[in-house]
Amino acid sequence: MKRTMPMLMIGLLLVNLSGCSYLFYPRASDYAAQAKGASGVETTINLANMMEATAAKAKGGKGIDSAFDDLHNQFHALRDSFCGVTGAQGKTPAYALAVTHKKELDAIFGRLWKFKDDQPQRDQHLDLLITEVKELRETFQTIR
Repeated sequence: MKRTMPMLMIGLLLVNLSGCSYLFYPRASDYAAQAKGASGVETTINLANMMEATAAKAKGGKGIDSAFDDLHNQFHALRDSFCGVTGAQGKTPAYALAVTHKKELDAIFGRLWKFKDDQPQRDQHLDLLITEVKELRETFQTIR
């Protein structure tokens, strides 16, 4: 027992520090590869386009259907794509705004996850998500 607890704590620490999104969402890496652009900004724009189309497909559904699962994995790929921004791009006011949009997307997706089984709340949150993804894409287009 004395050795088990420290090993467990080290394991949890490593998982948390590793940015383990792809560990728990392995299909997110597939979407990141599909959206791969010439730069990190291009990749993020491509992922935003994917998310917008998938969110539109997820409307009218219920629970974790195919479109919702795809959207979920794309969301994690989008969040991870922020790491592809260069240092100079990361210092721009537009990138600071993009980070704000990312935080808003986190909140919206959390609420969307909560209401994934309830219509019309699911569709309302999908509409809100689509609007926020459009704003994020437009912000990244100014960084380009």
